[in-house]
Amino acid sequence: MRTPDSTTAAAILPLVGGPANVLTVAHCMTRLRLGLRDRGLVDEEGLRALPAVLGLVADGGSYQIVLGPGTVARVTPAFESLLAAAGPGLGPAATAEPSGPLPASSTAPPARHGVEPAAAADRSFPPGARPGAPTSPAVPPGAGPGDTAGLLGARGAELKAARARRNATPLKLFLRRIADVFVPLIPALIGCGVIAGLNGVLVNLGVLTGLTPALTAVAAGFMALIAVFVGHNTAKVFGGTPVLGGAVAAVVVYAGVAKVTVLGVTLAPGQGGVLGALAAALLGTYVEKWCRSWVPPTLDVLVTPTLTVLLTGLVTLYALMYTAGRLSAAIGTSATWLLSTTGAFAGLVLGALFLPLVMLGLHQALIPVHATLIEQQGYTVLLPVLAMAGAGQVGAALAVYVRLRHDTSLRTTIRSALPAGLLGVGEPLIYGVSLPLGRPFVTACAGGAAGGAFIGFFSMLGDRVGSTAIGPSGLALFPLLSGNRSLAVTAAIYAGGLLTGYAVGFAATWFLGLGGLPPQGPDGGLDRAADGAPPARPAEQTAA
Repeated sequence: MRTPDSTTAAAILPLVGGPANVLTVAHCMTRLRLGLRDRGLVDEEGLRALPAVLGLVADGGSYQIVLGPGTVARVTPAFESLLAAAGPGLGPAATAEPSGPLPASSTAPPARHGVEPAAAADRSFPPGARPGAPTSPAVPPGAGPGDTAGLLGARGAELKAARARRNATPLKLFLRRIADVFVPLIPALIGCGVIAGLNGVLVNLGVLTGLTPALTAVAAGFMALIAVFVGHNTAKVFGGTPVLGGAVAAVVVYAGVAKVTVLGVTLAPGQGGVLGALAAALLGTYVEKWCRSWVPPTLDVLVTPTLTVLLTGLVTLYALMYTAGRLSAAIGTSATWLLSTTGAFAGLVLGALFLPLVMLGLHQALIPVHATLIEQQGYTVLLPVLAMAGAGQVGAALAVYVRLRHDTSLRTTIRSALPAGLLGVGEPLIYGVSLPLGRPFVTACAGGAAGGAFIGFFSMLGDRVGSTAIGPSGLALFPLLSGNRSLAVTAAIYAGGLLTGYAVGFAATWFLGLGGLPPQGPDGGLDRAADGAPPARPAEQTAA
């Protein structure tokens, strides 16, 4: 039976340090994102024990609790209500989405329960550890020699902290803010995408002909104005006035731009798409900040908005729309050419590298590309290929589950994380199983490569598989599938890719991914005595 959302919220709040420790609240498709005053007050073991919690991610300035799609959208308002009820001096002024970088105070001292901050202290090498090998955190409280899941969880926490340190570069922080522009749009993209898919089925069947024009209007309305929403969110994320960002981005989709000629070329409404809107709103934010730096306060309310819209609007018309239009066209042409010409190879490379890109924080650069393809072609052909990385992850986890059949703690972790993994929420499997073990992460990438190559091969044959929205993955992507063939053919190709990813991820992990692990001991855990090593050093246990 599903835990009530109010109960989940009430259980989470004290485990993150109570209302006084919460600075900001936001959520994306799967995660409750909290800005905390002191991460040392977080009880990670308690959070992991909650039935609704699928995983934990300490990334940059936010502490993220993975609850899964749907659940997070219901738990967040309940969590915000608890904060509001705690009193006016406690908790944040909660926002539905992140509006910029979190305060510096949210970068907190070391957590007591395994989540380490970016500035963790250096440790000396434990006896017998290899020079240059990653050091390990202390064994979690209550984790005995047979508690492999607890040891791997501690190892996963260290790897997440290391990833946060690597990802705190100016480029990756900028890409993260770009992602924050598009993440709030995902629910609308999904809803409109599902309606568009349903409408396509009705049109192909020739039924309910009086209803299909209305469904077309409902599904297409958001996409017709997506540039305005992108502009609004861009200004919000980068510190400008959101409505001014929407105003300058609206120039891109205004029908009257068809009367404007640039370099002998007449502009078309929507030219430049989301990239043009993003650039326009970003420029408008900097123009607004520049105006506020010198305009007298008495004239600010009149002069600053006027100059921001005027100057940015003219630059958008005479430079950004033309340039972004050429760039958007090149993205669409390149994606189509890549999969139609080198489909199998391109799919193999994309499927294999997507998980490492996630670890490096570079996958966020793909979000504007997806949005551009959806705006141009009605679907993105890249997302189904990249979704194969999750299939490889599921196959690898299943192999670990079957192979280490006596390790009850690890099998319990996998059982709890597999449903989310099948639906495209991969963090619990990545940080709880494959990445701490080492080799299974690599063999999971091999499964993703095989699934991507499968879909890419059919693209070479002219059967394109796309998604009308971004966000969902795995089995959850089926309602959003689209392409240049019938829905049945498109779904069959995607299903074949998933099955290929599952199978290759399983086989690669079974034969190659677990060979570096020591045999299991009588208690079901990994037997370090067989190697003559101390029994409870997670980094040595998981070294592959």
